[in-house]
Amino acid sequence: MNKTKRPTWDEYFLSIADLVSKRSTCLRRRVGAVLVKDKRILATGYNGAPRDIKHCDEVGCIREKLKIPSGERHELCRGLHGEQNAFLQAALHGTSLKGASLYSTTQPCIICAKMIINAGIKEIIIKGDYPDKMSKELLREAKVKVRAI
Repeated sequence: MNKTKRPTWDEYFLSIADLVSKRSTCLRRRVGAVLVKDKRILATGYNGAPRDIKHCDEVGCIREKLKIPSGERHELCRGLHGEQNAFLQAALHGTSLKGASLYSTTQPCIICAKMIINAGIKEIIIKGDYPDKMSKELLREAKVKVRAI
């Protein structure tokens, strides 16, 4: 009998996060996020401008123009992070994130880390790193498990 190689659950959900990131309109970093509980997708999100607002790929990147390094001055951006958009999609549809896992193409920033902690997300599975030491410290202090695949 020829057994088909199936992806692990982590590989499966990270590949979906990677696909979600392809919807991003950010000119600097494409991020995809997938919120999962009991092997079911609760919500997805990618980084980009709020609904009915022009995207950076249409009007340019203010962070590039101001030469703001990655991981700094998050407020100077038209877009929301992929994780934030996933949280907002869950909220819009009345879906609790308590006990959920977050799959993301990159490690969350400090702003997203604080939201993750307060939303009750128990674990983050990431594909890539992000230059934000404070985020890592807060997640560790809050006992949110972070695994890099």
